[in-house]
Amino acid sequence: MSTPRIAFIGAGNMAASLIGGLRAKGVDAERIVASDPGAEQRAKVSAEHGIQVLGDNAEAVKDADIVVLSIKPQVMKAVCQALAPSLQPGQLVVSIAAGITCASLAAWLGPRPIVRCMPNTPALVGQGASGLFANAEVSATQRQQAGELLAAVGIALWLDDEKLIDAVTAVSGSGPAYFFLLMEAMTAAGEKLGLPRETAEQLTLQTALGAARMAVSSDVDAAELRRRVTSPNGTTEAAIKTFQAGGFEALVQQALNAADRRSAELAEQLGQ
Repeated sequence: MSTPRIAFIGAGNMAASLIGGLRAKGVDAERIVASDPGAEQRAKVSAEHGIQVLGDNAEAVKDADIVVLSIKPQVMKAVCQALAPSLQPGQLVVSIAAGITCASLAAWLGPRPIVRCMPNTPALVGQGASGLFANAEVSATQRQQAGELLAAVGIALWLDDEKLIDAVTAVSGSGPAYFFLLMEAMTAAGEKLGLPRETAEQLTLQTALGAARMAVSSDVDAAELRRRVTSPNGTTEAAIKTFQAGGFEALVQQALNAADRRSAELAEQLGQ
């Protein structure tokens, strides 16, 4: 990938995963700098990834081409307002904070190129899924650089409408928890059927992993894969019919609608 100089404001888990992904892709440590208020976290990230980690945000962004805001949404306004005088015209700002719109960021930082991202926690193991939106000030080169940044830890998909970030949050941002919930339920059900808990858990996790890998590598969609596994009058059909009789699809839609609405509400609250 191209090698802009990247500054991370905040060096928590998500920032560290992005830094690790960039380093694994061959980006030189000299091209990456981070800042964090915690001395212990600074030492940890510096030791793990071989980069400079500072305690001063203004110092970190001084020579950066890309500034990645990887801090909690609740402190974003204060951090941005303090950082604004130190930013240079044309520096690309990439925000990975949930619920903070480009308009809010521009109000706090001044008009500038801004990319808003919604990653998810599997980025921590290099299997993330991110939705990205760029404002009108972002150049084609900057757009490519932001995409490569997020692609270092998974897939990065561009959106034409910023409002769709709420839908991305509902599907993939919150999505890992839905699968974890199903894993919990399947493990508990297997245990009640007589399996040792460890056995039920191992079978559940490996089945989830295998199904995901099949779906990713297949040339057909999930519905067709499900049909191929579901023999008429067989055990799988009995289970699927039970799911559907309980309103499974409608419940999933209701859940994602709730997450979408809450994402929009948080954006409104946090952007004030």
